[in-house]
Amino acid sequence: MPARRIDVAEGRAALAAVAAGDASRPATATGVRYLLQLLDEKAPGNSVEVRVPPFGAVQVVQGPRHTRGTPPNVVEMDAQTWIAVATGAQQWSDAIADGHIVASGTRADISALLPLRP
Repeated sequence: MPARRIDVAEGRAALAAVAAGDASRPATATGVRYLLQLLDEKAPGNSVEVRVPPFGAVQVVQGPRHTRGTPPNVVEMDAQTWIAVATGAQQWSDAIADGHIVASGTRADISALLPLRP
């Protein structure tokens, strides 16, 4: 979870810049972190780690808590893929099939939580 809470206006502005194709690296980072924040609000928990390097990671979904080493349920993707699946611009299944999402573990399919509504 990001150290500071991103407000709705700032998050939406960053996502609008990404959608327009002219987002700076800081705007992309803000958009990624804002969507991770929304995911955490929607599905709080500690059983699945969603990673979007280098911008952020969050543990979500109720279930067994992970505290050390590599988590048993991990989802990892790049920023563009995360923004696309989190906003509904791309389907989870298509991103998995294209190899843009790496998901491991029995709880790693978070498609039922997407898209998020920023």
